[in-house]
Amino acid sequence: MNIRDYRKVDVAVVGAGHAGLSAIKEIRRHTDRCVLISEVASDAAGGRDAHLRSVTLSGLANHYAQSGRFQRVGLEGSETANASSPKALAKLRELQDTFVDHIVANATDGLNDAFIGGHARLLSPNHLFVDGQVVEAKAIVVATGSRAAIPHQWRRFCDGTLASEEIFESEVLPGSVAVIGMGPTGLELGQTLHRLGVEVTGFDQTERLARIDDPDVDAEAVRVVGREFPVVLGDEVRVERYGKRFRVRSGSGSAVVDKLLFATGREPNSSRMGWDRIGVAIDARGLPHFDPATLQIPGTNIFLAGDANGGSADLHEAAAQGRVAGYNAVHESPIALPDTTDVSIVHSDPSIMAVGARWSGLNPAGTAVVELRFEPKIPATGIDGDPGLLKLYADRCSARLLGGSMVGRGCGQLAHVLAQFIQRGLTVGEALDTRNCRHPVVEGTLQEGLRALQRALDSTSAGREPPRGGHDRGSRHATGYAVA
Repeated sequence: MNIRDYRKVDVAVVGAGHAGLSAIKEIRRHTDRCVLISEVASDAAGGRDAHLRSVTLSGLANHYAQSGRFQRVGLEGSETANASSPKALAKLRELQDTFVDHIVANATDGLNDAFIGGHARLLSPNHLFVDGQVVEAKAIVVATGSRAAIPHQWRRFCDGTLASEEIFESEVLPGSVAVIGMGPTGLELGQTLHRLGVEVTGFDQTERLARIDDPDVDAEAVRVVGREFPVVLGDEVRVERYGKRFRVRSGSGSAVVDKLLFATGREPNSSRMGWDRIGVAIDARGLPHFDPATLQIPGTNIFLAGDANGGSADLHEAAAQGRVAGYNAVHESPIALPDTTDVSIVHSDPSIMAVGARWSGLNPAGTAVVELRFEPKIPATGIDGDPGLLKLYADRCSARLLGGSMVGRGCGQLAHVLAQFIQRGLTVGEALDTRNCRHPVVEGTLQEGLRALQRALDSTSAGREPPRGGHDRGSRHATGYAVA
């Protein structure tokens, strides 16, 4: 081992993604004796977060998709727009970089020589080796993110694989792509590529799109997404070469494409840290056991944050974990991650949200459920009316809100208001009394759903048999019923 430099710091943060940037920002509130380590040495501010770039690209693609509606209201000229031209893609990269640089600068401004470019590996619980440098740290935050995992049987097709990182830097996009794995990431990237002019077909051996638990919301999401590009679900996916292209088959569906985009799962990069050198217990994925509340590895002063610990790649969760890991790295008395209402977000268009209790975990006999279709309204949703569905769940005995699931434009606002109600332990009546539903169209739909849920609860308490089943999918009427 050739050691050319030795540094002592209070905290070393490994990884400059969303969790790592949140951690270093929190740490710098308490000490300047810290370093940020990232393999992206060419970027003086640290690594560029793939999730941030994905959100930015999908947002720009959604704006472009809106231009396709202009002719319907008499606006001309959009038919000549081309989002996949080299000039347009160059502008997309420029806008992505500007946005990401702004986020990164907020956390790393003034780091200067406290940024170290290179791959870090553990030498001991308090020592890291980074390209000839040894960093001794009182505490270490590992926030190295994750990478796409390609199943073994498909690795022979790697020469035709389109990596998500390539999408962000592409000067030319392929003509056609098969997205294999239609979870949240696969759906988001597939829709983005489609809206940038790529012919996309989605495949997944599971029967659910984006892992949506509620069957009615899943059916609505499949219908909405299927209007843009074909999605084949519920059968084994098979890939074979077809000349210089690839044929993908699943059940009765098939497609011949130029490239394959595998979105079947992710592997934490932290498995490459060298945990075996420091004697901590690891699981089958090569990850060390850690306290999910404080993020600390027992017996060490090392903390795992973001999807480096094998958890969700959600940006909000990564930021929260980064802040907690950063705080605990510089304090003797650790804090725990706040016990918040779970909000699952799919950044598609329309977006998909799940809040609180999931459908599969509900008690059928003790749960009141209402279903409400979003009515097309131009002020909230743009030029066209947009489809969507909202379902709300409440406990029949206590009348407390339990959760909800939804697909539709504007769901982000609606989901976070609902999460606040559940977090506070409100009953349906108390939620209505807060008058928190300010937006006359988007949040007004939540208020209408709460009223329908209250009626369902009232009918039960009055001894009347609540309506069961019978969803009227062509109506905006909300129906209370016991879960079957």
